[in-house]
Amino acid sequence: MPLGDSALLVRFGNSLTDAANGAAIGLARLLDSDPPAGALEIVPNLISVLVRFDPLQTSAQTIAGEVRLRLLGHESHRAETREWSIAVAFDGPDLSDVATAFGMTAEAFIAAHNRGSLRVLATGFAPGFVYCGLHPNELTLPRRPTVRPSVPPGSVLFAAGQTAITATEMPTGWHIIGHTDFANFDPTASPPTRLEPGDQVRFMVAP
Repeated sequence: MPLGDSALLVRFGNSLTDAANGAAIGLARLLDSDPPAGALEIVPNLISVLVRFDPLQTSAQTIAGEVRLRLLGHESHRAETREWSIAVAFDGPDLSDVATAFGMTAEAFIAAHNRGSLRVLATGFAPGFVYCGLHPNELTLPRRPTVRPSVPPGSVLFAAGQTAITATEMPTGWHIIGHTDFANFDPTASPPTRLEPGDQVRFMVAP
């Protein structure tokens, strides 16, 4: 679908699913490796890919045609997957309430949370902010009913079947379950973020 006169949005669903997110990441990687002429920026989101282009070099119709051609074979595109281990101090103010909501002890919830690796679903919303998921349905919890006006960088958040990590000070309505020293944002680096959509993350208890 067009977004103004210089961008297209390719959307793979109306809600977040593992399949829709995987398709968005796959297309974004393919477009990065073989960008259409005139494309300026490829930005994957949870279930979509934004393609910004120069309207003086190409048109929305041309870009859409190029994207359709790539969509025909993008499921077979497999980029190398990077794996990360991120140590977390599970000491967040909402940890006990989250565990209780699942009928678990805090220790049991931490074990369930860390049991398998998660995919980096998307980055953005704030500099270096990263979404990881998806947790199984039995570890899915809505966001908090109220928003905290500010949480520090490195906060480990939990909600909506996902675990997120903040890289800057920001407000949030997610549950805070811990914090990490892992820093995902350096404005002097290129690229400025370490984690990329499609990376695999395994959370572990900090020593």
